[in-house]
Amino acid sequence: MTIEPNSPNLPTPESSPENESQPDDFDAGANENHLSSEALTAQQALAAISSLQSPQHTAALQQARSSFGQRIANQFTVKPRALLITLVAIAITFIGVAINNWFIGIFGTLVTLVLSLVMLLPWLKYVAIEWFSPQDRTIFVAFVGLLAAAIGLLKFTGVGSRLLLWGSQINWDIAGTLAEWFGALGQILIAIIAVYVAWRQYVISKDLTIQQNLLTVQQNIITQQQTIDSYFQGISDLVLDEEGLLEDWPQERAIAEGRTAAIFSSVDGSGKAKILRFLSRSKLLTPLKRDRHLGRAILNGFGGYAEDRIAGVRVIDLGVMLAAADLSGTDLRWTDLSEANLVRANLSGCDLVKADLSRTILYDANLSGADLNGIRLFYGSVEKASPRSRTEPPNYETGEHTGAVVQNADFSNVQRMSDATRYYCCAWGGERTRATIPGGCEDIPNLLGR
Repeated sequence: MTIEPNSPNLPTPESSPENESQPDDFDAGANENHLSSEALTAQQALAAISSLQSPQHTAALQQARSSFGQRIANQFTVKPRALLITLVAIAITFIGVAINNWFIGIFGTLVTLVLSLVMLLPWLKYVAIEWFSPQDRTIFVAFVGLLAAAIGLLKFTGVGSRLLLWGSQINWDIAGTLAEWFGALGQILIAIIAVYVAWRQYVISKDLTIQQNLLTVQQNIITQQQTIDSYFQGISDLVLDEEGLLEDWPQERAIAEGRTAAIFSSVDGSGKAKILRFLSRSKLLTPLKRDRHLGRAILNGFGGYAEDRIAGVRVIDLGVMLAAADLSGTDLRWTDLSEANLVRANLSGCDLVKADLSRTILYDANLSGADLNGIRLFYGSVEKASPRSRTEPPNYETGEHTGAVVQNADFSNVQRMSDATRYYCCAWGGERTRATIPGGCEDIPNLLGR
């Protein structure tokens, strides 16, 4: 008759023959009268599984019985009778030692040894199986066999006796001296190794320091770029209205100039160049034509803002923000730096292609190695152009007072300097400037007079 899986009366599994046998003093404790709560739970689970008659359930039952049998086999219990016999044997051993009786002592010792080994053998077997893989046990046996084979070879081939004979013929006084020499050599080698280890530690520490510095530099670059991006967004929100037109009232221009001056003091030369390119290409540094009443910038009718070099107003007036600034090796192409104060500024190696430096103060500035292709230092003709004046207004038609102040500037090794630019620098640069201009200034008069 088939038993339903949900039937409340589950059949009890038949007891196996090994469960019916009587355990001895060192039985593994598989008897049903000595099962732990975990074993009872497992038996109940096996009984539930046995009620299911499908092949899949039968396979699961066999697997569960196998794992259960392994877990039961690993449990090793010792009956009180065996423990009592072992304690008696230990007591007999100590009595034999106390009364100095050889027979009682050796008898107690042998009984204690045998009983202890019998009790420890299952545990040692379990440890060997659990802790050491078959490969580890194989390697261990192989090493023991190799050692035994070496001992046998030394014993039965006569090599061992020959070694003993050769050792007896050695003058050990000389060997002692050699040992001292080898000891001294060993100390020298240890010192060399210590020096090498110290040197390697220094090299590793140096490499780690360099890597840390590179990471710090990269982090500073990322932080600086985030600061510049925030500045760009802030200036755009400040000077533009909802329609995207310039809305720079006096207070807004003052705030924009203040923010620009503040960020110039917190970024390096590359950061300054990025800000200058952004401001220049956004027409924020260019003097724009304004509505006389509203003060707003006027469109030129061609999609841009009209420039007014004479009376125009700049959104941001650089003034002295870049005085003594280090802009060496930066990209300043097409930037409008007109009327900026670049006194003692370092522009060496800069890319100044098409840059507008008219009326810029370049007194004592360093432009060595800069690319001056297409640079504008003045308006009008070079014959009439002259540096800016504090009292005279500029004339952008003739070029008078529209030029840059290039006195004491360094133009050594500049690249692609045009003839007009060379003539202007030689004429209005003074003796120190004339001495640095490539090609010399012998054929050009010194209009500065000093």
